[in-house]
Amino acid sequence: MERKSKSEILDKKRAQAQEGGGEKRIQKQHSKGKLTARERIHFLLDKGSFEEIGKLVTHRSVNFGLDKQEFYGDGVVTGYGTIKGRTVFVFAQDFTILGGSLAEAHAEKIVKIMDLAFENGAPIIGLNDSGGARIQEGVVSLAAYAEIFYRNTQASGVIPQISAIMGPCAGGAVYSPALTDFVLMTEQTSYMFITGPNVVKTVTHETISAEELGGAKSHSTKSGVSHLSYAHEIDLLNGIKTLLSYMPQNCEDNVPMQAYEFQESEKRPNLCSIIPKNANQPYDIKEVILGTIDDGSFYEIQKAFAENIVIGFARLAGRSIGIIANQPMILAGVLDIKASNKAARFVRFCDAFNIPLLVFEDVPGFLPGTDQEWNAIISSGAKLLYAFSEATVPRITVIIRKAYGGAYDVMNSKHIGADMNYAWPTAEIAVMGAKGAAEIIFKGEIKNAEDPEAKWKEKEDEYSELLINPYNATSRGYIDEIIDPQDTREKLIRAFNMLKNKAVKLPKKKHGNIPL
Repeated sequence: MERKSKSEILDKKRAQAQEGGGEKRIQKQHSKGKLTARERIHFLLDKGSFEEIGKLVTHRSVNFGLDKQEFYGDGVVTGYGTIKGRTVFVFAQDFTILGGSLAEAHAEKIVKIMDLAFENGAPIIGLNDSGGARIQEGVVSLAAYAEIFYRNTQASGVIPQISAIMGPCAGGAVYSPALTDFVLMTEQTSYMFITGPNVVKTVTHETISAEELGGAKSHSTKSGVSHLSYAHEIDLLNGIKTLLSYMPQNCEDNVPMQAYEFQESEKRPNLCSIIPKNANQPYDIKEVILGTIDDGSFYEIQKAFAENIVIGFARLAGRSIGIIANQPMILAGVLDIKASNKAARFVRFCDAFNIPLLVFEDVPGFLPGTDQEWNAIISSGAKLLYAFSEATVPRITVIIRKAYGGAYDVMNSKHIGADMNYAWPTAEIAVMGAKGAAEIIFKGEIKNAEDPEAKWKEKEDEYSELLINPYNATSRGYIDEIIDPQDTREKLIRAFNMLKNKAVKLPKKKHGNIPL
C-alpha cells in the first residue's frame, strides 16, 4: 500500500510538470499563434524519442513572493532525443511559467544539457521564448546568463548550435543565440533586441514597435542576425531538421552523405545558355547553382540579407557541401560590407564542421563609396579573405564570368589555398574591366586622338582581347582547367571525390586574430 502511495505521488508531480503554467496560460500561448515548450519538442524530435532531464526542478528563491509561485521545471523543458535517428540535446523555454524568465535553477538545467551535448559530441538546439532575466533573483540571473554564454563559446566549432527564437528574446538573453551557429525566427511572434521600444523612445525619441525594431523581417533583411525565418512554428521546427541534415554531429565527424545513384551522364546542357552574350547584362546565379547540384537539395541561408551574395547548403552526388556565389542580379554581384560578413561567417562554419566549399564566382570588385570605406569595408573584406585562407576543407572555385581586382583573390583563389580552380570560357580574369583599364593605360593616346571615343573603343577591344579572358591565368596555373559549362557538375563530383581525404597540417598557435 505504501509503495502505491509513493507511486501516486510521483505520478501527480509528473502530471503537474506536464501542465506547465496551467490551462489558462497555455490557452493564452495558443491564442498568440504559439505552441507550448512541450508541443515544440514533440514536433521537433522523432516520435517517442524525448528523454526529459530535470522535470521536477524548482527554483529556490523566496524574495518578492516567488515562494508562492513554484512550478515544476522552473520555466524550461530540457532533455535529449533524436532527429531522423541522430542524437540531439534540446532546451525549450516555457513562457507559461513565470514568462520563461531565466534564473538560477532554470539556467542550471540549460547548462547541464549543454555540458552533456559538448561531452557527447551532439548538436544543441535552443527553443527560446522568454521574458528575459528573472529580476526577482537579481545578480544571480545575470551570472546564470554568463554561464550559458561561456558554454556557447566553448562549444563553438565543436558541436553545431542552433537557436530558434519563438517569442521574446531581449536584453542579455540575445547574446546566447548570437553566439550560436544559426538563428531561426518566426514571423510576427518572435523578436530580438538589446533594448526594447520603450527604452529606445526614452533615449532616442524614436517611436517604433517591437516587430519593427527586432522582428523576424528586420533581422532577416536589415541586421542579418536571423539566418532563416518562417511564417509558422511548425515550419521553423521542420527547418531545423532540414538544416541538421547537412551537418555532421560534431567537428570530428564526417560530412553527411546520402545515397546517390550515378546517371549514365552527369552533363547539364542547360548551363550553356545561362550567361548572356553582353558581359554587363545580369543573370541569376541560382540558375547555375540549381543546374549543378542534386535536384531539390539547395537550402539557402540568409536569403533576404546581402542578396548580392548567395550562401547555402546543397548536395553533390549525395555529399553535403557549402556554396558561396556572387549574385549578378543584385549590385552586379559586388562584394560589400554585409556580403563579406555574411559569406565569411558561413565559410568558417563549414570549415569548422568539415563541409566542403564550392564557390561560383562572378565579381566585378568591391563596392566603392564613402559609406563603405568609413564603415570598414577593408576589415569586412579581410574577414572573408581570412576565412577562406584558414579553411582546410576541400575548396573548389568555378569562375563563371567576372573575377576582377582584389575580389578575384578573395573569392577562394588558387593563391589563398583553393584546391581546384575552374573557369568557364566566359571568364574574365583581370585587375579591372577593359573600359577602365584602357582609360588608364592609354590615357595619352585617347586624349590626343582625332576621335577620342573611337580610339577609346579600339584600345578597350585591344585590352579585352589580350587580358580579359581565362587563358592568361590558365597559362600560369592559376586556373586548373577551362571547362565547358555542361561539364561542370561532372568535374565537381570527381574533384570533390578526389579531395575527400584531404588533410592539412596547421602551424602551431593558440588561435589567429581575425580582423573583427
